[in-house]
Amino acid sequence: MDYVNLGNTGLKVSRLCLGTMSYGDPSKGWNPWILPPGDALPFIRQALDLGINFFDVADVYAEGSSEEFLGEALSTLARREEVVIATKVGGRVGASSTKDVRKGWPTTFGLSRKHILDAVDASLRRLKTDYIDLYQIHSDDGSMPIEEIIEAMDALVRSGKVRYVGASNITAWRLAKALFLAEARRLTRFVSVQHHYNLLYREDERELLPLLRDQNVASMPWSPLARGYLSGGRTRESAGSARSAGDAIAAQFYGSDTDFAIIDRVKARASERNATPSQLALAWLLSRPGTTIPVLGATRPQHLTEAVEAISITLDEDETSALEDLYRPRQIVRPA
Repeated sequence: MDYVNLGNTGLKVSRLCLGTMSYGDPSKGWNPWILPPGDALPFIRQALDLGINFFDVADVYAEGSSEEFLGEALSTLARREEVVIATKVGGRVGASSTKDVRKGWPTTFGLSRKHILDAVDASLRRLKTDYIDLYQIHSDDGSMPIEEIIEAMDALVRSGKVRYVGASNITAWRLAKALFLAEARRLTRFVSVQHHYNLLYREDERELLPLLRDQNVASMPWSPLARGYLSGGRTRESAGSARSAGDAIAAQFYGSDTDFAIIDRVKARASERNATPSQLALAWLLSRPGTTIPVLGATRPQHLTEAVEAISITLDEDETSALEDLYRPRQIVRPA
């Protein structure tokens, strides 16, 4: 396993981050494909055995039970100082598991100072830890004053509850403003950004990625395999797995003729390399300029082993060009 600094910090993290959205309590009614703790624990153990020390979750995943699972698993399998735990704030936790009207009150979600300070304590309890290594705002919609957000996040760092802060699904102009204000006011800066980026969706190459490189902020692409499209698990005729068939987010982004032309190219080049399409797609992401740490999910053992093997794949200019030249700019779509 290779390790890199998380943006402009001294924190060393693995080149791959294991996202744990697929693990938790299926009875919460969040998504039908959630793996229960007994089935999910081997993936945490496997990740650690492969050298992955970076784990990402969010308070909303499986109505909080993903955080509960990850906290319990890591407390059993690792020492706290060995691992880097990242979680997110902003969503409404428990929305689908209760009919209590008070769950819909506006103070129970969002990025206000009040909710951020409330939510971090709830995440700490669920994660069974005294501190969170990387605390990220989740799906910034631009409606909250960025000053309030960065001041609240800075307060968490100063309190010792959080070590570093990051963002997710943020526009380039909002990130630029946040970085400028943090520096001007001597507040904690965002050190990473999770964003939608893969061979089928490259719109962040216009503005966000140049900003991340210029400011030495880590890029953490989510859905690096385009919800399974780049692994070859979906075809023009079939949606693939049960999760894929009911994936509303994938329906927003993928499935065009251009997408499948790129997928066919990835498959062909992977075959020439005696690699899997997933490995080639990850190798392309890992070759991007700057610090790039894909956030990947795993529900089968080969998902992690293949991903780790992809780190050692080096693409030449011809291969890179072949993977990129079919892409066409498209409308920017934000997750629903």
